[in-house]
Amino acid sequence: MTANAEHPNARILRAVYADLTKIADYAAPDILVHLADRTPIDPRPCRGATAVLAHEQALIRMTHGTLVMDVQQIAANDHFGAVLGTLRATRPQPVGVPFCGLWRFVDGCIVEHWENAADPALLSGILAPRSGPAPL
Repeated sequence: MTANAEHPNARILRAVYADLTKIADYAAPDILVHLADRTPIDPRPCRGATAVLAHEQALIRMTHGTLVMDVQQIAANDHFGAVLGTLRATRPQPVGVPFCGLWRFVDGCIVEHWENAADPALLSGILAPRSGPAPL
């Protein structure tokens, strides 16, 4: 790979952030996602490709389809990826929250993801409440 070529895992992350429902195309069946509003007392991980896809679809629904993951930087290698950007939506009310997504890969497949929002409480408070794990 040349110095200017994008790592294949960076291309995967770019595709996922362009369309969150694409995560299922790149996720291991037993993927583990650590939600942004986790706490040491209530870590609430999301387990399995089906549950992770449902989590992303719920986030899109909660924003009435206005969700945009505005990616500013991606770094990736064979094992890890990091994405910096801003989560934006206009509904149910305007929001812009910086995020840092951390990812772990095995053989080009996403096996683990840590959602990190600069202000998870603000984000959770803006999005419509739902049963189960908090939105992000």
